[in-house]
Order: sequence, then structure tokens, then C-alpha cells
Amino acid sequence: MQSLALIGASGSLGKSIAAALKAKGLFYRVIGRSESSLRATFGTDSFATITTWNPDSPESTRQSLAGADTAIYMVGVNYWQFELHPQLMKKTLDGAIAAGVKKLLLIATVYPFGKPQTERVNEDHPRQPHTFKGRMRKEQEDLALAAHDTGKIQTAILRLPDFYGPGVDKSFLGSAFQAAKTGKRAQLIGPIDMPHEFVYIPDGGATVARLIAEAKAWGHAWNLGGAGVTSTKAMVDEIFAHAGRKTKYMVAGKTLLRIFGLFNPMVRELVEMHYLLTSPVILDDTRLKNLLGELPKTPYKQGILQTLASI
Repeated sequence: MQSLALIGASGSLGKSIAAALKAKGLFYRVIGRSESSLRATFGTDSFATITTWNPDSPESTRQSLAGADTAIYMVGVNYWQFELHPQLMKKTLDGAIAAGVKKLLLIATVYPFGKPQTERVNEDHPRQPHTFKGRMRKEQEDLALAAHDTGKIQTAILRLPDFYGPGVDKSFLGSAFQAAKTGKRAQLIGPIDMPHEFVYIPDGGATVARLIAEAKAWGHAWNLGGAGVTSTKAMVDEIFAHAGRKTKYMVAGKTLLRIFGLFNPMVRELVEMHYLLTSPVILDDTRLKNLLGELPKTPYKQGILQTLASI
């Protein structure tokens, strides 16, 4: 059996991590709830072994991870069910420890920091989430780090900002890429002129592949920032320009989100996290660079061109 396991592998980050591992000649196990989804993504991948699991069951987790040395955890939940994040983390850790997994990397977000207290946020920034989603993500992180302290498993955390890139549809920029290709109007959430950063998804996968191979990574949380500070507006303008179209978009602010949220549970949940657009969290990844050396940071122009080409 493969010694690397990707838990929640069907998403865009899972695919990018798998690609980075394959480039290193490494085999891996892809674990998810839906066999059909896994087969659609990895069915022709000779480096992948497909395994399904029931994330609510530590026993199912134990069986799916049997023989694995290192697990990468990127399990998503519905945006209106964030209370599941710490619950699933606890069950996964219990199952992983029972299976003899030696290391587990949690892919995390900026949510646990809450509103930034500094212009750039490094790993020592206080984690003081003022939102329910932030508290659930912090609790998830705490469980992972507490498991490391028991000595039964080594754990680490990698925090990422918003993604963009091939195959990424759940992104602030997803609508812009689709609109630029079809000539329609992008649906954006504003304000769109505040500082922001984005990680090009293949860069995230490449970084994960390097991080799990570094002995000094374990027992710590790490930040990975984007290719520089930009804004949603600057990115959208460039997306349309490279698609050869005039920029067209509509912007929904917090008030409109509240109204739309009366009819759409996903939109309703976005209101709570709207502060990220007015008080942006810009990650300082100096510590990660000191650990791994130069980090992959695809320039935004290049990432935009490659994303447009993939649609």
C-alpha cells in the first residue's frame, strides 16, 4: 500500500498535491467519500490507489489509512456546517493513530486569526477568531497540535489564503474566469479594491509535497502567502484583459449578501466572513521560506493565463 494518503483528495488542492507527488515519482492513496468522484479524477492515474471512507467513523478512517505513513488532511464541509470541522478532525486523528499513521498535515485557512492586528500576519499572530467559523477552525487546529503533543502522531498545519487556478471554482475569482471566457458579467463580492492575495493552486500542491518531506516541519503551523499583494479588482481586470474582453462585473456588498442570503444558505454564510474583504489577512510566510528555501510563487499574470487556458 502507498505510504502517502490524501484525505479529501477530490478537490482542486488534492489534485494539485497529487500532481506534485507524481512529479517526484511518489505513489499515493486518495481517500474520499465518493468513489465515483475519486474515479472521475484519479481513475486513469497509475500513481493513485482509490479508497473510500466514512469520515464519521474512526474505524473507517483506520481501515482507509492502514499502512500509510503520512496523511494530508483537506476535508471540506458545507459552509453552513462548520461545527463538523473539529468533530471530523477528532475522529480522523483517532483513526489515524489507531492505524499507525506517523504524520498528519492539516491544510488550514486564515480564519483562526480573526481580524488582523498587524499589516502582515505571521505564525505568532494571536489566534482570536471573532466568528463561529473561525472558532471551529481554531478548534480543529488545536486538536491537531494537541495530538502532536501526545507523542502518538506527528502533526503540522499549513495555512493558505484564497486559491485560484485550473479546476478552482469555489473562489472569489471563479466567476471572473468563467465570465471572461463567455463574455458574461462576473458576479463579485466587494469591496473589490482592498489588498488581497491569492495562491495559485499548483504552487500550493508543490509546497505541500516539499513540506511533508521536511523533518523540522512537524509540530508547527506554517503560513503560505500568495505571489504578492494585489486586489480582486486588479485580478479581474487582468483576467478580462488576457481573455481579450472588456471588463464586466457586478459587485455585491454586505447588505446585498444579507438579502441574497434569505434565499441561498451558502450566500447567507458569507456575511459572517465579510470582514476578510474589509480587514484583509495578508500572510507572512518568511518562516516557511527559511525552512524550505525559495517558495513557488507563480506570477499572477502567468497564473491567470494558465487558468484561462484550462477552461
